[in-house]
Amino acid sequence: MRGNMKEKWMVKNKKADFAEMSRRFGISEVIARLMVNRDIKEPEQIEAYLHPSKERLHQPLLMKNMGEACGILQKKIAQGSRIRIIGDYDVDGVVSTYILYTALLRLRANVDYRIPDRIADGYGVNRSMIDRAADDQIDTILTCDNGISAMEQVEYAKSLGMTVIVTDHHDIPYEEEKPEGVSAGAEGPEGMTVQEERSEAEGPGGTEAHRRYLIPAADAVVNPKQPDCPYPFKGLCGAAVAYKLIQALYDAAGIGKEAEEYIPYAAIATVCDVMELAEENRVLVSLGLTSLRSTRNPGLNRLIERNGLVRERLSAYHLGFVIGPCLNATGRLKTAVKGVELLLAKDEDTADALAEELKELNDIRKNMTKEGVEEAVRIVEETGLEQDMVLVIYLPECHESLAGIIAGRIRERYNKPAIVLTQSGENAKGSARSIEAYNIYEELTKCRALLLKFGGHPMAAGMSLNLSDVEEFRRRLNANCTLTEEDIIPKISIDVVMPLGYVTEELCSQLELLEPFGKGNAKPLFAERDLMIRRAQPIGKTAKYFRFLVENAYGRRMEALFFGDGDVLEEELKERFGADEVRKMFQGRENSVKMSVTYYPSINEYNGNRSTQIVIQNYLL
Repeated sequence: MRGNMKEKWMVKNKKADFAEMSRRFGISEVIARLMVNRDIKEPEQIEAYLHPSKERLHQPLLMKNMGEACGILQKKIAQGSRIRIIGDYDVDGVVSTYILYTALLRLRANVDYRIPDRIADGYGVNRSMIDRAADDQIDTILTCDNGISAMEQVEYAKSLGMTVIVTDHHDIPYEEEKPEGVSAGAEGPEGMTVQEERSEAEGPGGTEAHRRYLIPAADAVVNPKQPDCPYPFKGLCGAAVAYKLIQALYDAAGIGKEAEEYIPYAAIATVCDVMELAEENRVLVSLGLTSLRSTRNPGLNRLIERNGLVRERLSAYHLGFVIGPCLNATGRLKTAVKGVELLLAKDEDTADALAEELKELNDIRKNMTKEGVEEAVRIVEETGLEQDMVLVIYLPECHESLAGIIAGRIRERYNKPAIVLTQSGENAKGSARSIEAYNIYEELTKCRALLLKFGGHPMAAGMSLNLSDVEEFRRRLNANCTLTEEDIIPKISIDVVMPLGYVTEELCSQLELLEPFGKGNAKPLFAERDLMIRRAQPIGKTAKYFRFLVENAYGRRMEALFFGDGDVLEEELKERFGADEVRKMFQGRENSVKMSVTYYPSINEYNGNRSTQIVIQNYLL
């Protein structure tokens, strides 16, 4: 939310009969244009987009191995076998664990749960957790939000006589190789199942390269990303996959309606795991937000209150940037079990104490993150790393749980893939955050010989490696990198160049039809050129933000808020227009200051009065 002369502003110019769409669906032509910009233009698509409903959710049994997983669990429940859920320490893992645990209890299962300790255990199910399960005479292990890459661990659990069900949503591990007679379904190394699929790439000598997908040899593997899974939507988070499993079990038990109580939890995880808010995810989040505004879960209620949120205005933003980080903070700085306990809390006192603890932990996490980002920036800019296309930053003193957040901030600052590594015992451990033009998971696969462990998505991943290999890892990633200077220029995609005169309360109301906003369904972005700044006022606790009174070429005036770096903006204004003109701007006197902006319109309500305003997202001077 600051100006950047290197930004590339582009206006979308997709064509359609906006007048007909407006007439047919009772929306403004601006809303019609915004939907077409998101490739929502067929009547059925438009209807589904404007009216998300549970009838638009897919049947869970369409997912590969869902029937087998349900059958196993039904049998184990009937036998009274001990079932252990193994989740993960992020929001998706915490929520997945809560969904499976409470739902299986409802079905009278003999069930408990464990979540790996981020430091002691690392990501996902591991050998020591399996040993502890064996000591506790666990019959069945049920993973959620992990397990798809746990080849050795699943084999070990099976060797101890356990039943293993994997539910996950992460990308399927694979190897690239030329065909040498390996048939689909053959037994691969270390007890994994090999599924073969041709890739589009040509191998050496013109031979088609093959991609061998490596599936753990569990009793059932439920993951919509399996190459032969017929489930229509592949973009579910781990909690949504868990919800689908419970939906199938509840349907079989004749209590299918009750599964709907888990939609709000799947919504939280979908937003916090940064899934695309398209198709089924958009339905889950839309329905989930409606339910969350009147939730009776004591823990969530107290967390909403502790953070000063207005329940009726709860949005995807609040899930991703307020509630989610609080749930995440326990797994980062203490134990993620606290997050599950908050969701499980039955009485108000327990819920309130846990909510307070989570918020305090998140506040501590914010300060630690700020310090980590500052150190990372110093390293990049003082050691020459800024010349690299892929930023690999070693922060030995950084709490390893913050590596992903810091990597994300560095990615945003430089618009380059960023990997932050910390010291973890005798190894380096870290997280990656990427840009659209760079599939970090595939690039890590090319460096797998250097990695002790890795996994993730095209946009985010985790890994561990020997400390002695850190520099070679950085060198190899950059040597393999095909990113160009054009790829790392931030692209600002503008929906409509729209004069302020079109910003009305009715338009703001209609924009709500497009919510929830997030990845894959970005908040609409409007723009206007050469707005004159008639008045400026610093706002906020530190007076680093601004409230402007702006006027366009047609004489339309409106308040405009800026929540970016006010110090930087003020210096840039002085450099462009001179200190005297900027001083006049702050005094509300006639001045020459003007800027082009991208913005989002909103309603300002104050003392019972309502007026339209814009929130500036980017600016050019």
